[in-house]
Amino acid sequence: MRPWVQTGMLVVWLAPLGRWLHGIPGCVFHCYSCPLSSFACPVGVAANYAALLPVVWEVPYLLIGLLLLVGAVSGSLVCGWACPFGFLQDLLSKVPTPKLLLPGWVGWFRFVVLGGLVLLLPAVLGFRGIPFEEQTISICRLCPAGALEAGLPYSAQSLLAGQGWMMSGLKTGILVTFVLAALFIHRPWCRVLCPLGGFLALFNRFSLFHLRFEARQCVACNLCRSRCSMGVKVDERVNVTGCIRCLECTTCGAIQPAFALAGSQTAPPSSPSAAPPDAALPEVKKGD
Repeated sequence: MRPWVQTGMLVVWLAPLGRWLHGIPGCVFHCYSCPLSSFACPVGVAANYAALLPVVWEVPYLLIGLLLLVGAVSGSLVCGWACPFGFLQDLLSKVPTPKLLLPGWVGWFRFVVLGGLVLLLPAVLGFRGIPFEEQTISICRLCPAGALEAGLPYSAQSLLAGQGWMMSGLKTGILVTFVLAALFIHRPWCRVLCPLGGFLALFNRFSLFHLRFEARQCVACNLCRSRCSMGVKVDERVNVTGCIRCLECTTCGAIQPAFALAGSQTAPPSSPSAAPPDAALPEVKKGD
């Protein structure tokens, strides 16, 4: 069912409903400059406001409220079910090529990108009077989603018009590297560098929607681990930051989705109380 949901969400993110919607941030990783983009990229909005903060002290309350709400309710569920860039990586991973496994610690680079490229660097350059659009090094200039969703279609249009390739060599190299990496590594951007996915994953332990491991139903079949394309050992630790909540692991039955406070536990089903040894069935007499 998940690929159908992901396909349906493309109608939301790739519907040209007017430029006025670009002022409203979305909750998925999707380039603002894409010709069919409906909403603003939350990462780009955060970087823009970080550059403006030292100058005008504006705070993106709408963006902060939206991401806090999505994180508190579902954690990284949108990464596995609604993100168009994640869906593209899922499709590329279906190409029959040898797959490389990455260690779990590479996921910490997402927070380096979030703190460094999205927040700190734009703020420092903004304090020096350099607007975000003029910053030579920024998350938007290094973003593979921007290269694919904006740089590629505009460059193809320019090439067909006889005006040559529009995208820079750096952007083109980023695009080629990303596509090659996605053929051999499942969701390389999501695993290693996505700042939005890293931020939402911080809520996995506390979000209303979460995963629950029922140890009594586990038969050590290893199905949950083999189904997890992100390499999470879900039978040992559920709701970790490396999980995109694709719910593939729930097919084993021992891991179940739940919607409640993550710390709450449902009481185990009560088993019929054993009868005391001296409690015998009533004697049946003749004629009764």
